[in-house]
Amino acid sequence: MRVETVRTRRQLREFLDLPGRLHPRDLAVPLLASTVESWWRGTSPHPGPVELLLVRDASGTVVGRSTAHTDTRLDVRLGVRSLLFGATEIADDAAAAALVDALDERARAAGAEQLFGPVSLLPNQAGGVITSGFDERGFVDSAWNPQWYPGMYEALGFERWGESDTWVVDIPAPGAALAGDGASAGPGESSTAARRPTPDEWSRAGLTLEHGTRRKVRHLVPELLTLLNSSFAQLPYYTQITPEEMAAATDGLSFLLDERLLLLARDAGSGEAVGFVLVIPDITRFLQRCGGRLGPLRQLQLLATRSRYREEAVLVVQGTEPARQGQGVLSLLARELHANLAAGGYTRLRSTYVGRDNPGSARAFVRMGGRPLHGYTFYTRGVVPSTARPDRGLT
Repeated sequence: MRVETVRTRRQLREFLDLPGRLHPRDLAVPLLASTVESWWRGTSPHPGPVELLLVRDASGTVVGRSTAHTDTRLDVRLGVRSLLFGATEIADDAAAAALVDALDERARAAGAEQLFGPVSLLPNQAGGVITSGFDERGFVDSAWNPQWYPGMYEALGFERWGESDTWVVDIPAPGAALAGDGASAGPGESSTAARRPTPDEWSRAGLTLEHGTRRKVRHLVPELLTLLNSSFAQLPYYTQITPEEMAAATDGLSFLLDERLLLLARDAGSGEAVGFVLVIPDITRFLQRCGGRLGPLRQLQLLATRSRYREEAVLVVQGTEPARQGQGVLSLLARELHANLAAGGYTRLRSTYVGRDNPGSARAFVRMGGRPLHGYTFYTRGVVPSTARPDRGLT
């Protein structure tokens, strides 16, 4: 096996093409080619360089890929200097062993004490390994991998970190009862979970509701960034998102946005946003067909056919100002969201991962009749000293 750095356009194409060769196209979720290319060019907002790696077998065929990068913000959160890896796809155990040897070598050179990943490029951006639900497709901002991946990581000495679940909720037609109504609901929930909040409910909560619009997205992004960073500051993996990273993450949002699905709760007195929900139409099927290459022509095709992608949706992120958490802000937003999804003809909502140490967020999905979709985890492993490295014939 040989591990090499991606330096040429040809190698970059091989990096982008590998997942399509390894995995069923209707299950795996390609990264946007433009995002990967920004890492390679060094034009992404990530604070440090991102090295793209390929693993080749003896015949020269690409059998693995990954990134190697660092981020001092995550080091502070984890309390240990880490070499991060991500966008990781592997054909077999031998390729995985070669790749991890190469990551260990880079970690030792960087003075890192552990490997952490897969993250693309941080846990609060994308990455992870699914540990269950392998027959269910992945979706935008989430992961999919074959069933043998968790065993592969664990055989190489990695341990699970931050176990979580993605969730799925079937959306009933307007006026129908939610699957979660009744015995599974807590006190008072069964009578309200399926109904859009009334103006009186918003008023009693001291809140007003605002819908995002395409015209307002650019002006809302800085406010959403402040609220996002404060909402998630207490989570162990969360690194504060910079304005540049937020701009990259929301680039094209106005193009995709269904204006019924970006909701803000504002304090009725100050007008400040204290909670929000961001949901987008699920364009995963389109990305699978084009292999993540969403160039100008593909964007026009998506624009012309985007009504086809208004059946399913993805909950990208939601949050509440810490001082207002536990006061029902997200419950009101969730009810409004589900009413809007039903009115818009959506049939299913998928959510990016929720930590198993965050039962409050999980209960919100249970109340709406949701169920876990994929088990989810990241992996850590101490860096192996060079004297303990087995000879695997690397070059």
